[in-house]
Amino acid sequence: MITSEQIRGARALLGMTQAKLAELAGISTTGLNNIERGGSDPKASTLRAITAALEAAGVQFIPENGGGAGVRLAKRKGEG
Repeated sequence: MITSEQIRGARALLGMTQAKLAELAGISTTGLNNIERGGSDPKASTLRAITAALEAAGVQFIPENGGGAGVRLAKRKGEG
């Protein structure tokens, strides 16, 4: 599952506001703010919705690989 740091990083890469991500993920802005601050323990379904919204917007999540979990912009089709 993605981390609060990855969510904040993905939003930063995309220049996306919390309000926009919350709308796309179908959650409240307050709920997203709490998740990003680490102040709540979100359901797996909520994290999946956030992940799907961010991936659809153009980011790719990088799993923990010894160097830490991360996020990057995904390659666009035809790049390469």
